[in-house]
Amino acid sequence: MDKKEALKQIKEKSSLRVARFLISYNKLKADKEVVLAAVEQGGDFLQYADEKLKADEEIVLTALKNGGTLHDADDKLKADKKFVLKAVKQSDIALRDADEKLKADKEIVLTAVKQFGDALQYADDKLKADKEVVLAALKQSCDSLQHVDMKLKTDKDVILMAAKGGNLIVANDAMKKDKKIVLAAVKQNGDALQYAHNKLKEDKEVVLAAVKQDGSALEHADDKLKAD
Repeated sequence: MDKKEALKQIKEKSSLRVARFLISYNKLKADKEVVLAAVEQGGDFLQYADEKLKADEEIVLTALKNGGTLHDADDKLKADKKFVLKAVKQSDIALRDADEKLKADKEIVLTAVKQFGDALQYADDKLKADKEVVLAALKQSCDSLQHVDMKLKTDKDVILMAAKGGNLIVANDAMKKDKKIVLAAVKQNGDALQYAHNKLKEDKEVVLAAVKQDGSALEHADDKLKAD
């Protein structure tokens, strides 16, 4: 099969056929134009590319943009800080497959979590306990709180940032009594009212804020306010 026909069919055929092209024709999987066309159709096709092309920045970044992973890239790229800084902006799991040293690099991890908060799960444990990194992750996604070091889960600034995203689940009892924190949470996620301290479930301002965000939050309010 010539290159022109291969490019045409890659753009027209099913993903299974694209994979077969790259597996069956050595010349094609070593041809940058052909492989670039393939990874534009689906990033997972990077796994079938010639080893030299797995070390090509343009090929790998294009694959990441289209659902591929850094796992299939050349190890030199995984350890290249400049490249990984680009990669973590393209894929929420790029940090997972980066070199271990880069998972402990604060600049890399900050860049990753500012784009995808949940990327915090792939960071070195020391950075999961770094307040600047954690706050950046929580600002992007309150769900990243589950990956935060236990010591910071009692930090008021951390819990307040998570609350601003509607996450109140892991707040300790003292913080569930904190009206500022609870209000921040229910304004984003009315259902978070269920985790508030009982005293705040009978606070009209808090309950109204929760119900405004989610009418069903009323079920978590104190019975006196339900009848109000």
